[in-house]
Formats: sequence, C-alpha cells, structure tokens
Amino acid sequence: MGKVIYWMNTSIDGYIEDRDGGMDFMEPAEDFKEAANDHLRRTAAFLFGRRLYEAMEKPWTQDLGKEGAPAVEREFARLYKETPRYVFSDTLQTVPEGVTLVRREDAASVVTRLKQESDGTFQLGGPELAVALLDLIDEFWVYAFPVLVGGGKPYLPVREALRLRLVEHHLLASGITFRRYVRT
Repeated sequence: MGKVIYWMNTSIDGYIEDRDGGMDFMEPAEDFKEAANDHLRRTAAFLFGRRLYEAMEKPWTQDLGKEGAPAVEREFARLYKETPRYVFSDTLQTVPEGVTLVRREDAASVVTRLKQESDGTFQLGGPELAVALLDLIDEFWVYAFPVLVGGGKPYLPVREALRLRLVEHHLLASGITFRRYVRT
C-alpha cells in the first residue's frame, strides 16, 4: 500500500507564506536542494493543490532545468518532469502532458485508489488540499527555514488537534531543520 506524505517548507514559526503571500524568506541552501532531490527520487507522484502546482510547474518544467542552471537544480527539474503530477482543481480546464487533472469532488477516491495500487510514496503539497485529504495523509514532513515571519499562511490550518509522533529529525548544515511525523 502506498503512503501519502504532506510536505511543505515553512518558517520556524510555521508559515508557508508570509503576510504578503511571498515565500522569499525560504532561500534554499545547497544541502536542502540535495535533500529535496533525494526525496524526489523516491516519489511515485506529486499531489498538488492548484496554487502550489502553478508555483512549481513553469519554473521546473521550463525555467530552472536549462543549461547554465546549477547541476542540483537541473537534476531536480529532470526528476520533477519524470514524476507523474496530479493537480486537484475545479478551476483549471487543461493541463500539459504528464499532469492529471482531478476535480476536488473526486480527490479522496483518486488518492485512495493511488495508495491501493502502488507501494510508492505520494508527495502531497498545498494546505487546503491537505486539510481536504487529512484522513489519507500518513506522514507530515516539515523543512523549517531559520526565519520568523510573524504571520501568513500556516503549514496546515486544521480545525481540531491531531496528535503526531516525531520519528525523524535532523539539522542541515545551512540551519534548515527537517522533521518527519506520523500519526500517534
């Protein structure tokens, strides 16, 4: 059975975007980029909300994989393009080859089917999608960048407490911390 991992990068006070909707506070260091590539090599598919999909798709399929980009970024772009991508949206009408469009009403059934049909890991991104699929998430991953932003969009805007157990934690040389949680 497959596993759904909710992974978002945050500030240490738990925000994925600052008050202005920006993510400039997350300056990815080389060690973070290498860790991201390592995770991506083991990812069966991406499960994106529309906004995160739009933030990822053009840069990684068109801009950052070109010659002249650092090797670690070219590798991420290659891995990204080779990994199946599902975008959950009721507003998008079309998506490029390699991307599957899923309507939100079908989200839970599609993710359940993917988990049943694969032993791989599915990397879920986007807090609204994560809340909608909360019961299907097996692990919660956080890369926390060493900055406080004081407000913005939270990592996961749950409506009630969800108890988790920390199963992995490490500090990258850049000061970015990685934490992996499972349900208790």
